[in-house]
Amino acid sequence: MADQIKVMGMVISSSPIGENDKRIVLLTKEKGKISAFARGARRPGNRLMAASDSFAFGAFYLIAGRDSYTVVNAEISNYFRELAGDVAMTYTAYYFVELAGYFAVENQDGSQFLNLIYAAFKAMLGGRIELALVRCVFELKLLVLNGEYPDFFACRSCGANEELNGFSIAGNGVFCSGCRNTAKDVIDICGSTLYTLQYIVCTEIGKLFSFTVSPEVLTELRMVLRRCMDAYVDRHMNSLDILDGLLPS
Repeated sequence: MADQIKVMGMVISSSPIGENDKRIVLLTKEKGKISAFARGARRPGNRLMAASDSFAFGAFYLIAGRDSYTVVNAEISNYFRELAGDVAMTYTAYYFVELAGYFAVENQDGSQFLNLIYAAFKAMLGGRIELALVRCVFELKLLVLNGEYPDFFACRSCGANEELNGFSIAGNGVFCSGCRNTAKDVIDICGSTLYTLQYIVCTEIGKLFSFTVSPEVLTELRMVLRRCMDAYVDRHMNSLDILDGLLPS
């Protein structure tokens, strides 16, 4: 019998295959994004039925095949079923895993992506931070983990680190008051928004979802992140079709 492999991860998508099986995509700490078959997972009473649902998080025991894996057992520590109690939370969660799946790569360390999703889910369920802010934090930190994001620390033109009050996605970062007229499509950002963007870039995941912002700052954050996601993500996320209709623009 083939050797079993144990991975820690989360089901980021699940789809039916045949009469009784499921095909799942796992985001794992050890092997990044991988596909696996859960045989019999659609059959009532099967031990893999709940473990193959989206957002199930825990240990998965796999056997490697030529093109994918087969799940033989799972020890789930959190199903995040509470997310289903709110439509906006549900589709925000789907957006997060869909976005992480876009960036994750097979056979590369996926621990940071996994930790970010877990922390974002906990923040949503905690209810202290509004969903729009959780989304902004998640989006920017995911870009940071992927290694491609705007410069929020110095003027892209002259290198100054003071009076940074303009952002341009075309210029890939912030501009000072003296240089902002040289950039294209500059939008205004206040000092609190700039500080928040810098904080998200620099702060470890475990401390990320620990603050709130004013409505004015949140509006500016959303404008910045909307431009960032359009620039750095070249695939339409299906979850946004519903999510963007649920949250205020």
